[in-house]
Amino acid sequence: MAKDDQPSDLMGYEAMQQDALRGVVRAALKRAASPQGPPGDHHFYISFLTAAPGVSGPEDILGRYPEEMTIVLQNQYWDLAPGETGFSVTLQFNGQPRSLNIPYAAISRFYDPVAHYRLQFSVATDDTPVAVSPKPEKPGDNLIGDGDGEPKIVSLDQFRKK
Repeated sequence: MAKDDQPSDLMGYEAMQQDALRGVVRAALKRAASPQGPPGDHHFYISFLTAAPGVSGPEDILGRYPEEMTIVLQNQYWDLAPGETGFSVTLQFNGQPRSLNIPYAAISRFYDPVAHYRLQFSVATDDTPVAVSPKPEKPGDNLIGDGDGEPKIVSLDQFRKK
């Protein structure tokens, strides 16, 4: 192997890292689904690709967001059921309760504004992975919601060899 050649990742570390970070989302949703709900004022903004495999919900709702949709789990959500590969939740849309089923693999962003904690994922709509979005140019760019402090951004780019 030449000196400038990059070794190939036959282990699939990026995919393993994505799965591990999605485990953080799963654990947060499990805490939110407990009878006590999330501690303090914690709540979540969850963005997901509506056309990703396994996403299901009312056609009229998902049809309004043909690419990506963001939901907020704060005050008015019901039947939150986090599982091993995804979660389901009932939210109100135009005053009507409607259920969504979202695989963790479809999640593109997770943000808890109370903790200023954000995760950003690559999402595959088929067998081809999509690159992780770059870290915002300045604080607040591409963030969902506003916070008083500096957001904690976890970009997978920082772990890639340059």
